[in-house]
Formats: sequence, C-alpha cells, structure tokens
Amino acid sequence: MTHPDVDIGLKLVVVLLLWLGLTAGDKHTAPPHAAKDLQHAAHHSVGLEEVVIVIQSQRNSYHARRGHQRKAEILQQAAKLGQKVPDIVLLHELSGYHGDWSILPALPRLSAKYGHSAWWFFFIEEETTVTLPAVLQVLNRYPGEEEWFLGKCLHDNEASIIHHYAFAEDPGSFSYPDTAAGWVLSAPLLQRLVVRLQHENLKSDFTIDLKHEIAFFIWEEGKGPRLTEVPEFCTEPRDNCATTFTTYLPKCGVPVPRDDVFVAVKTCQKFHSERVPVVKATWEKDAELIEYYSDNTDPSIPTVSLGVPNTERGHCGKTFAILRRFLTQAVPKANWLLIVDDDTLISLPRLRQLLRCYDPNEAVSLGERYGYGLAQKGYSYTTGGGGMVLSRAAVSRLLSSGCSCYSDDAPDDMVLGRCFTSIGVPITHSPLFHQARPDDYPEMLISKQQAVSFHKHWNVDPMAIYRHWLEDPHSRDEL
Repeated sequence: MTHPDVDIGLKLVVVLLLWLGLTAGDKHTAPPHAAKDLQHAAHHSVGLEEVVIVIQSQRNSYHARRGHQRKAEILQQAAKLGQKVPDIVLLHELSGYHGDWSILPALPRLSAKYGHSAWWFFFIEEETTVTLPAVLQVLNRYPGEEEWFLGKCLHDNEASIIHHYAFAEDPGSFSYPDTAAGWVLSAPLLQRLVVRLQHENLKSDFTIDLKHEIAFFIWEEGKGPRLTEVPEFCTEPRDNCATTFTTYLPKCGVPVPRDDVFVAVKTCQKFHSERVPVVKATWEKDAELIEYYSDNTDPSIPTVSLGVPNTERGHCGKTFAILRRFLTQAVPKANWLLIVDDDTLISLPRLRQLLRCYDPNEAVSLGERYGYGLAQKGYSYTTGGGGMVLSRAAVSRLLSSGCSCYSDDAPDDMVLGRCFTSIGVPITHSPLFHQARPDDYPEMLISKQQAVSFHKHWNVDPMAIYRHWLEDPHSRDEL
C-alpha cells in the first residue's frame, strides 16, 4: 500500500473501533489497549487534501458570489503552498435541499462524499478569512482518530429564551462556537453524529440558534465532547490567528435611498400609547415612507386599518393585507418592504447600507433565519420580531403564487417561509437581525456587530437599548 493508503486504512480501523465502543472508559477516545497499534495514526501529519472546508454559503446571488470568491481565495492560497488542494464545499450547492444550512441534515451527505478520505471537516462563513498553514498547525495538535469539536467559545451571559433557557442555573458553563471564527469536527465525531441522526429524532422541531443547537446535539447530555477552545480561531485580527472575520455589515456601495424602503409597522389599539411612542422617539425619524397598521384608526399616529381584526397571536391576515397594499397605488412605490412589530427596534441607516448588497429585481426574503422541521424536509422562515425585509419581486411572486394564510391568526413569519419555500425563494440570513433583546445574546458576539435590529421591551429600557446598540451619530447625513 502507498503511504496515503496506509493512513486511510489506519483511520478507518480507528473509526470502526470507536463505533464498536471497545473501551470501558471514555467511548470518545481510542481504547487503551489499542494505543500501541494506533501510535502511527496519533502522529499522522494532516495535509490539506485530508481537510474538507465547508463554506456556509447561501443561495441568494450576493451570498453565492461571496462564497465562490472565498473558495477561489482559499484555492489560490493552497496552490502557492505547493500542496494538494483541499476539498471545498459550498453548502448551498451540496444538494438540492434548502435546509442544509442547519448543518445536521448536511452531515450524512458530507460523510458519504468525503468521509472515506477526510480527517477533518472545517466549517467557515462566507466572510471568514483563512490562513491555511496556521489551520494545519492547529489541526495537527489534535489526534485526528479521536472525537474533537473545535472552535472559538461563546457563552451565554444569562439564561436565554433563544436557547430555551438551557443551563439556566449556570449559563456560562456551556460553550458553543462562534461560527464566524470557524469550527471543526473530526471525522470520527462526524461519523458518529451521522449514525445518531439515522436512529434518533431531534428533541425540537425548531432551528433557532444554529451555533448553540449544534453544540448541544454534539454534547448529548454529557455523553459527547464539549467544544475545545482554539485561540487561533479569531474574529478580529491579532498575532497567530488561523482565521479572522472580515465584516458583519458589508459595504457594497452607497446605501439605498431613504425613499426606496417602505416601512410597515404592525400594531393594535392597546399598544398605541405604550409601544408606538417608542418608535416615534427612536427610529421613525430615519423612515421616509412609513405606515402604522392597526385594528383601529387613530389619526394622532396616524394608523391605517386594513379591515383585519386584531388577533392575540399570528397576525397572518394582517401581514398578507400589508403585502397586497404594498403592490397597489395606495402607497408610494419602493423596491423594498420592511415589516416590523411595534416593539421592534431597528437601525434604518444600517439596513439601507446592507440592502445595497442585494438586487431588488431578485426575489429576496431577508432577516434572521429560523427553521421548522428541517430534519424532515421542513422549511425556513424569517422570524418576524427582528424585522422581515422583502424585495418587491418577492412580494409579487408570493402573491401571484396563490399561497395564503390558513387563518388570520396563523404565524405570519412561518406561513411566509412555507410559501417562499414552496415557490423556490430562498430565505436569506443576516446575523444583524435579532428576534430577542441584547441580553439574550453573548455580549462578546453582538459587541462586534453593527446590529440592524432587536426585539421586545420586556424587562428592558427600549430607549436605552436603541441609543446604545442602534443609534448612529449623524445617521441622516452619513448613511
């Protein structure tokens, strides 16, 4: 056998031993009695051809282009090193399934295609820059025949609703990866996860925060490995970084004009005096085109009644009425529609900068992406509280499809997601939109972003949140 064949053979033997559980101790490491036989594998020097780099790309044309650019940059870097090139996978091209972004459905496909030769699976985002020699140096610190979950650690500051209040007694005790810095699965760990996915049902139908849910699934209530901190996986440049992150808020040119974004605020009579004044005191000044939609006409705001009764939940009937109105001459024509709740806090200048990256002639549904039933061919959706941004083309395609609410109080964001999935419009994710309050996210993470939105006034001062996290000095002139 050639040397690569020996390496692959040894790795397969190790993986098989791990699957068979031939150890009375930690089942995630090689059996003690096999240590001598595995000595060569433990000192195997990983080459680029044994690393699969998975770029967590998206189907929208802007993101697909950024993914291809990142792939080309990595391949050019590999060529200069004079080594065999790594396999680079654009996640949105792995299969025809739109839910591969949630990672777990993609693992069996990655295993089937690359599991015979890969030692490591390295996941990065479109804006993650990679220094390949430094990455190899990191990977060669860890025995590739064992189960490893590597990354830059994030911790919750307090029990968080987006993490289902997991580890409520000690939120900081559980680590999950900052995916912007890159994260890694060893081949044996990925293979075991694939076996679990074949025999287990996920505990939740919802995908809310991918980073946390991947780590929680891997941890397996203490039976699996925890995330190992890798100092060289960075989001900000410093010495000895193997990865860094370029930007959360890309600059694709001059922000779109103020009158190209129509803002629809969903409210109801009981919140006219409680929530609407917050909107008017904070971000309304940056809206050129805005209407407040309510169950009651109030000229002091003013509000528009769409003839849809208020519902305690869902609001699907109201949202579809907003969509229909957006395409009529009742409102000024704009390329973009932003639908928010009356307790959404948003930076319109940052949103207009972000929208310059997208083609309004393309069907675009943009915001914070959630998923429902993705392990069973479900659908993705833009969660409503953080703001739902739709291009005019997306609204037109949706309404012409005939897809509609099954009831006025159906969850509008989920119905929109189901409809867009059925007509082939991708749900595009931006981490700058937030369904919850700043306290529900790691400060280490959101302090590096230029957030576009937060949601909820519960137990917080919304004015203070807006001033601290969203308000830009001289925003009218600079953006």
